[in-house]
Amino acid sequence: MDKIARIDMGAAGGPKVTVGGLGEYAGLGGRAMTSLMVAAEVHPLAHPLGAENKLVISPGMLSGTTGSMTGRLSVGCKSPLTGTIKESNAGGQAAQVLARLGYAAVVLEGKPEGDDLYKILINKDGIQVIVDNSLKLMDNYPLVEKLRGEYGDKVAYMTIGSAGERKLLAASIACTDPELRPTRHCGRGGVGAVMGAKRVKAIIIDDAGMKMRPPKDPDKYRDANRKFVEGLRKHPVTGEGLPAYGTNILTNVLNEAGGYPSYNFKGGQFAGSNNLSGETQAALEIQRGGNPTHGCHRGCVIQCSGVYNDKDGHYLTKQPEYETVWAHGGHCGIDDLDTVAHLDFLDDNIGVDTIEIGVTIGIAMDAGIIEFGDKAGAIRLVEEIQKGTPLGRVLGSGAAITGKVFGVERVPVVKDQALPAYDPRAVQGIGVTYATTTQGADHTAGYAIATNILKVGGDVDPLKTEGQIELSRNLQIATAAIDSTGMCLFIAFAIMDQPETFQALLDMLGSFHGITMTGDDVVALGKKVLSAERDFNTRAGFTKHHDRLPRFFYNEPIAPHNQTFMMKDEELDEVFNW
Repeated sequence: MDKIARIDMGAAGGPKVTVGGLGEYAGLGGRAMTSLMVAAEVHPLAHPLGAENKLVISPGMLSGTTGSMTGRLSVGCKSPLTGTIKESNAGGQAAQVLARLGYAAVVLEGKPEGDDLYKILINKDGIQVIVDNSLKLMDNYPLVEKLRGEYGDKVAYMTIGSAGERKLLAASIACTDPELRPTRHCGRGGVGAVMGAKRVKAIIIDDAGMKMRPPKDPDKYRDANRKFVEGLRKHPVTGEGLPAYGTNILTNVLNEAGGYPSYNFKGGQFAGSNNLSGETQAALEIQRGGNPTHGCHRGCVIQCSGVYNDKDGHYLTKQPEYETVWAHGGHCGIDDLDTVAHLDFLDDNIGVDTIEIGVTIGIAMDAGIIEFGDKAGAIRLVEEIQKGTPLGRVLGSGAAITGKVFGVERVPVVKDQALPAYDPRAVQGIGVTYATTTQGADHTAGYAIATNILKVGGDVDPLKTEGQIELSRNLQIATAAIDSTGMCLFIAFAIMDQPETFQALLDMLGSFHGITMTGDDVVALGKKVLSAERDFNTRAGFTKHHDRLPRFFYNEPIAPHNQTFMMKDEELDEVFNW
């Protein structure tokens, strides 16, 4: 990847494409590319939906290679949901294809006048920006089908649904999976609204005629990749649990631990959890001719994405992730997988973040708009988002705005982004991450569940405060680095427990780029990314006082442990003091 494409959507006379070298961004990819570019080039006080914001799309440092697990894509901007810097990450085929075309980043800049809608075609001959108003207000599934009729099945698509076009703050960007279904989403932070503000409806990425990116040392790279895959396959989480049951294996685990938020964070357990569990889900998928074991991109050896069919054996949606099942399930008092799967399909089709919308529906239930457990009502509310009604626009703008509009006190957000499926009162370490991450509440930013609950990489008691700051700090640093490589974050389970697998990852990075990589280099990269993100947020007006959980977590004990979030403010302020 030796070039950066900049597409000025607001250029005089129509969008203008400029392709140049990497310059100061040489050697970067993924989150390192998106965050350092946004931090350097976007005014921190810019309106996220205005011309000054930029949408940076970047494959990882190892994307487009023969390496396993290297298909993650980063999309960065100033978030319209949080007001902070944002990196949103997805699988699917886009990263691999874009990397093989040689682009370390594609940057959407400016903002066009008028109402025209655009699609962007990227292939070996260059980049075309094409007006296509026939795509207006199409949702992702029919949109991709229409584009396939024109561009075929051997490309990757990135699209926004009606939510992104309407610039709703929970809007996502869909990336197609190997079967060209728009199921892999850059979901968090409203990145789809920024793409919609640029009037870009679809990006078609065609790598026909291009080869895999070659490593500097092919033999060493091949050997390191083999050892890396061996490590993933022998670890009980990446080699057994995730392939068999997907991420939803966590439902029973978190429910038993008392960290499964129910009824809008009123309780830490849900009586209907077994009906939603990964074990139940996998059995149902197999019974209906679906599959709990499926890769979201080629080269995935964990295979945790799955396929969920309806009662008649027809494809309904991807296997809903744990966070999606929780957000639309226990959080809303719903214990029916078919309802959750229907909601997952609607979210993907409309193009909204499943976590943000699920939490929002629970808040609407708390407000009395519908009752907890109302399956048909939950579907109806998401359909309001699809229709673009006033109520739908409120809900599609996320949990914080919905809570304000309906006067709800218990609104589980940090920096206006909804908390995912782990209660910080029962898992103190994830509470530290939620509070302090640069991007609003986000479990993937520093997945303390690994060590607090799953006992991967050590054992830090989830109900105590000791060790949580160090745990979250180290995980946030490591995550920022992994997000830059193009690797799936789930590799962390194996590299935290197996030194030889971590070494194999270092050897992959080193042999590909013709350098020697050490653990210290990974830490330095992670710190560099986090420092740039923190600096942007500071200039945007965020202070340590924004690195806090909502007060109800401190004041309302949660069953079954009957404790609150106990981390002191001064402790949270130490996370980034390295």
